[in-house]
Amino acid sequence: MKLLAISGSARQASTNTQLLQVLAWLAPENVTIDVFHSLHHLPVFSPDLEGENLPPAIQDFIKILAQADGVIIASPEYVHAIPGGLKNAIDWLVSGDAIIGKPVALLHASHRGDDMLAALRLVLGTVTSEFQQQIFLRLPLISKSPQQVWDDLAQPDTTAALRAYLDEFTAAIGRVDQTSAE
Repeated sequence: MKLLAISGSARQASTNTQLLQVLAWLAPENVTIDVFHSLHHLPVFSPDLEGENLPPAIQDFIKILAQADGVIIASPEYVHAIPGGLKNAIDWLVSGDAIIGKPVALLHASHRGDDMLAALRLVLGTVTSEFQQQIFLRLPLISKSPQQVWDDLAQPDTTAALRAYLDEFTAAIGRVDQTSAE
């Protein structure tokens, strides 16, 4: 199974990116997780650039997403909202079919961010029929140094929670795939 993990942060030392990298490291052998933390390189969405005018960076992003069996998103909250880079990436997906029917789940690296999470849940519930809203894990990592984040994520209780989250999501993807095949 191949998963795409998207970090909604453009920050170099992002706790959300680190969280996704640890999740990728903890993945079982039959699950590959590619962490995408380059939203800041995607051009600003414009309907004029869709279709045959689609920028190469967007073509690559859509191809990576289309090849994934499921998507995990971890994102900070910026001014009580979805970060612009993440919203921009989602906007690029709306007119195509790469995200439609794709299982998507959220992971969150903060004890805060409920406004962003509510907005992101609304958006994801609109763009994919397989948004797995019930599959969610929140870890309080905000304001910690990169080393503190790694130390916290290496704790046995935390690694067990991350593995359980991943098991739940991959099982949901399996159910979606089985239903689609029938």
